[in-house]
Amino acid sequence: MFRKVLVANRGEIALRIIRACKELGIETVSVHSTADRNSLHVRFADQSICIGPPQARDSYLNIPAVLMAIEISGADAVHPGYGFLAENAGFAEDCANAGVTFIGPTPHQIRNMGDKATAKATVREAGIPLIIGSPGVLESIDEARHWAELAGFPVLLKASAGGGGKGMKIAKTDADLAGAFRLAQAEALACFGNGDMYLEKYIEKPRHIEVQVLGDMHGNVVHLGERECSLQRRHQKVVEEGPSPLVTPEMRAALGKAAVDAAKAIGYSSAGTVEFLADKNRDFFFIEMNTRIQVEHPVTEMITGVDLVKQMILSAAGEPLPFTQEDIEIKGHAVECRINAEDPVTFAPSPGNITGYHEPGGFGIRVDSWVHDRARVLPYYDSLLGKLIAWGATREEAIARMRWALDEYVVEGIRTTIPFHRLVMRDAEFLSGDLDTGYIDRFLARQKA
Repeated sequence: MFRKVLVANRGEIALRIIRACKELGIETVSVHSTADRNSLHVRFADQSICIGPPQARDSYLNIPAVLMAIEISGADAVHPGYGFLAENAGFAEDCANAGVTFIGPTPHQIRNMGDKATAKATVREAGIPLIIGSPGVLESIDEARHWAELAGFPVLLKASAGGGGKGMKIAKTDADLAGAFRLAQAEALACFGNGDMYLEKYIEKPRHIEVQVLGDMHGNVVHLGERECSLQRRHQKVVEEGPSPLVTPEMRAALGKAAVDAAKAIGYSSAGTVEFLADKNRDFFFIEMNTRIQVEHPVTEMITGVDLVKQMILSAAGEPLPFTQEDIEIKGHAVECRINAEDPVTFAPSPGNITGYHEPGGFGIRVDSWVHDRARVLPYYDSLLGKLIAWGATREEAIARMRWALDEYVVEGIRTTIPFHRLVMRDAEFLSGDLDTGYIDRFLARQKA
């Protein structure tokens, strides 16, 4: 087992990793920017090292500074969390070259699934369903037009190196295609430094379903059921739940097999998420694989009882998975609301000083947060304050618990999305479970009517 783990992240995920390490008896090192010197992930780690000024590019994304912190601390492993350097294959290679274990997949696995065109080619060979579209990167608008005609409009143009909804444009007709291609490519170049584009059939009213997988270094891979992630605003998830109201036991078995086959196709050896789009007929199609822990991982932990972060550490240390697929059992239902420091109406960021803070508690309630009374929400980083998770024996019970937990959640001094979530948890369309990725837009339109 590792002696000391450096946590190359901040906020609630850094705290989550520190807690898992403490449970395993592993010392922890936190890295932090000058702006984060009083943060909880600094306070609760055994050691902390400042790696730069507030801007992420100069601190949390500064690979030489992180590598220096590894050397100074004597850490023998690094956990990157999510975001920042979590899916940076170059950083994973640098760790290996420094003789330090990267707690996550191998650089090859990150690259294989990180590039969407390569990922599609990999899963196609494994026989996993794919949305009709271009087999690889588009060389020109004329080639895009060729594949659009084969797939049929509307089509979706997507950045090969993209994520978070960046570099994505819908073309509803042939007349829209050239403009959508140029806009998506320009956005991809600005955000990722890579303008490679591919095209696929746009599925109307799709549901975003993702499957959690775990692998080890001994060739074992299991899935831990699915999460419904259709509630998105500008391609960013705001509410997740598991299991999905759409998925039947038969569909779950098929989704799970497809996810495990995708992971086994690259010899996957850590926690990862295979993402699918599903249509109204319950047909599903691979879209991408995230080679890291997800923000919404607590949903899976609550319905399976498996500590995903701890298992990542154990797998990276060479331990085999302590369970087989037959041992995984879905129990009850969990809903997660992402609590952001944003205006609940405009969703504009709301940094500032928190003047009062109270977290909800009670049976079936979990809060993963970095916030404390008198904390300062900084303008340099993601607006996520924390995740509120409610578990119940049924979906209805989980939602009922989420309602009173949101009512008990107090954050004063800044604006948050708590009022928004309170409305969603009482909305008839959400309660019906008949969801798709356009739900939030319809919900917001109803609030304005």
